[in-house]
Amino acid sequence: MPKIKFLPHAILLPKGGEFDAQEGEIILDVALRNNVNINHFCERSCVCTTCHCIIRKGFTSLSDCEEKEEDILDKAWGLEVESRLSCQARVGNKDLEIEIPLQIYK
Repeated sequence: MPKIKFLPHAILLPKGGEFDAQEGEIILDVALRNNVNINHFCERSCVCTTCHCIIRKGFTSLSDCEEKEEDILDKAWGLEVESRLSCQARVGNKDLEIEIPLQIYK
């Protein structure tokens, strides 16, 4: 069973946290189930960037990024090569380490 480690976030998870995930599960669902309240203003419809996260470890194990997600990600603040929308990225078979950009919550 893969684990998701969320790095410390000053507002959402000051001490960070590590949670179990199921292969194929959406990152956002794992976060919300564990009271990590990542913004998701478009309710998982892939039209905003409020659930943007940066995958620090395990990026290549995630589901492929669809063209629609890539187009939306281009608008994200703090975009990095390992950025994904947590409402679209599905957990693979490897552990993940995730950073939630602070700017969205200021």
